[in-house]
Amino acid sequence: MARPREFDEQQALLKAMHVFWQKGYEATSISDLTTAMGIQRPSMYGTFGSKEELFNAALRKYADLSLTYIRSKLSQAPSAREAVRLYLLGITNTEGGKQPEWGCLCVNTLTEMASRNASLTRFTSEFQGHLAGLLRETIEAGMLRGELSAELNAASVASALTIAAVGLSVIMKGQPDRAAVEKAIEQLVYLLG
Repeated sequence: MARPREFDEQQALLKAMHVFWQKGYEATSISDLTTAMGIQRPSMYGTFGSKEELFNAALRKYADLSLTYIRSKLSQAPSAREAVRLYLLGITNTEGGKQPEWGCLCVNTLTEMASRNASLTRFTSEFQGHLAGLLRETIEAGMLRGELSAELNAASVASALTIAAVGLSVIMKGQPDRAAVEKAIEQLVYLLG
């Protein structure tokens, strides 16, 4: 009979996610993971499988949490323009203990590993597609309410904003001048018309 697990799998997964997010896949050791998760190697392997399987689970968890959070933030904003502004500023802020210099785990994965891992290339592309879909819904809602020009191509604008968000996530890893970043964000919002 198998022994019951003596740790919370979801909490352990979140802790592993944070290690991968901060250090990247290659730089993260099994010891880094087991220490952060508060479990022994056999428990990690028995529950999550290999380092790669744990990373894939952590990446899926991150993507799910991120998209849920972004959807909520976009829908709570008073206007489409403000939703876009708050979303982009959210990439840069440190509220709630966020670490903008960690970037986005999906973007980090894209830059670190996607060129040599087809399944991660697909996953990060799908994540960006979901993000663009959320932004497109926001733009379309703003157009319907008359906040944004009816001349906009919502899909193209959402794609451009997604590309901007990916770039912003990468730039934040270098801890750029915050005032310059905020001015760039304001210019992007202004361009919405």
